[in-house]
Amino acid sequence: MKSLFFGIIDDSVLFPYPQLPEHAADEVNQLVTQIGRFATKHVDAAAIDRAEKIPHEVIAGLRDLGVFGMLAPAAVGGKAMSTTGFARVIQELAGIDSSLAVTVGAHQSIGYQGILSFGTEAQIAKYLPKLASGEQIAAFALSEPGAGSDASAVQTRAEPTQGGFLLSGAKSWITNGGIADVFVVFARTSPANDDGAKPKLTAFIVERGFGLKTGPNQTKLGVRGCSTTEVTFPSIFVPDANVLGEIGRGFGVAMDTLNRGRIGLAAGCVGLAKHLIQLSVERCQSRRAFGRPIGQFGLMKDKIAVMLADTFALESMTFMATSMVDARAVDYSIESAICKVYGSEMLSRVAHEAAQIAAGAGFMREAPFERLLRDARVNLIFEGTNEILRCFIALSGMAGPGQALVDVTRAMREPIKGFGLLSDFAIRKARSALGRERLASVHPLLSPAGLVFEHYTAELSRCAEKVLRKHGKDIAEMQYTQRRVADMAIELFAIACVLSRTTSVLERSGEEGARREVDLTTMFVKSAQNRLAMTVASFDDNDDELRKSIADRAYADGGYPFDVV
Repeated sequence: MKSLFFGIIDDSVLFPYPQLPEHAADEVNQLVTQIGRFATKHVDAAAIDRAEKIPHEVIAGLRDLGVFGMLAPAAVGGKAMSTTGFARVIQELAGIDSSLAVTVGAHQSIGYQGILSFGTEAQIAKYLPKLASGEQIAAFALSEPGAGSDASAVQTRAEPTQGGFLLSGAKSWITNGGIADVFVVFARTSPANDDGAKPKLTAFIVERGFGLKTGPNQTKLGVRGCSTTEVTFPSIFVPDANVLGEIGRGFGVAMDTLNRGRIGLAAGCVGLAKHLIQLSVERCQSRRAFGRPIGQFGLMKDKIAVMLADTFALESMTFMATSMVDARAVDYSIESAICKVYGSEMLSRVAHEAAQIAAGAGFMREAPFERLLRDARVNLIFEGTNEILRCFIALSGMAGPGQALVDVTRAMREPIKGFGLLSDFAIRKARSALGRERLASVHPLLSPAGLVFEHYTAELSRCAEKVLRKHGKDIAEMQYTQRRVADMAIELFAIACVLSRTTSVLERSGEEGARREVDLTTMFVKSAQNRLAMTVASFDDNDDELRKSIADRAYADGGYPFDVV
């Protein structure tokens, strides 16, 4: 995606669409089958929601299946699964019960993932065996009442002392907080400087036995079965040996962990969306109105078609992103953020439409629709709100073009020293003038959709350069503009992934064998094209300042100031 902001299309990243090796796919499918059989006998999602707790025997059963050690190396008793395999299992769990998926996912993709990625050999040997077996549960503790997306606002402190640190403060909304034995905790190890520099964070491995306290399970709108608590640290001692990574480099640990976690979250959205589609199709076939099944009416068919196309897109995006992790890509931060934003918003729409298809039954607790609608809601907040992630997508993507413009400006002041840079810039501009970049590997049957991708890739580069020239460093404050840039990036990644996936199916199965994938791709890209056209137009024709002023007046009024009486 970072290259796409320059208008550069790299087919080698996209094609062919990634697939697990046969032996790895067999292992994943076997585990998925075992989980399905176990869930049929032992998992009652509605009962979990009512009790606000996952039964011990369910946790024990998943532990016996090895579900808690999917990402852990075989050397410590784990399954050593790829990120793709892990995501597929999380998808399955989410289709069974969201609380199960959140508990298992938080334990691995953000809980002990930091230890896997940044832990010393001693730390891995000490903590991973029990975490991989499920004997112990892990949690990730970053958020605080005043520090969610803004990690620099963390107030939990770690003061150096003989042989370690004294940890003081509190964390909020910690998933697995009430059941975890091991916490990856982020604390300030330096004060904020007078010049406004951000305080440095350090990551620590903190055992429950060190003296931390957890509050009661918090009552939530959805995913009620997973444990969510406050965690407090009443000046507890953490030894030097439990520093995770380097002192003062905790922000990097947190961001790397969250990048991986966001992909797992997207996989969960795929699973729940598939389950909702199944329920909706059943409802469309069984519910009758005006003498026929409601599924025969055009507006019902439209809902099902959109749900299918959007879920197909998310599934394609998610497993493209997992393949990047498995291939040890240097940077997949934008792609993972895109999957999280698109996945959570897509799932929210699917859950809403499923409840609408169910009509009155969708509002009643006896049917699953209202529970699944509640469960879907948290994904818009988990692991970075979608608002902050849109800003991240846009600013991270534009960082490269922005630096290029700065470098070119500097080179123009010193043309001899900057000759090479100016030449590169001139070549890129000449290429864009001669014609847009091509998506060479897409199947000919999909060439109209490929042209949409090519055109709007050029538009993304043009719009990014335009707003950077217009706003300069002030772009950091232009959130309406950031949202437009991010929305373009999200649509383009989705289009690229469905084109890659469907191209692979066409090459493997032919036109007839790939007919449904072609139809879904065609429908999705057409809808995305319409959204992209509106987004591009809104860069110049918008009412951003009017909206800001309306909000400012509402702040002054303290709410809605009007009345008709």
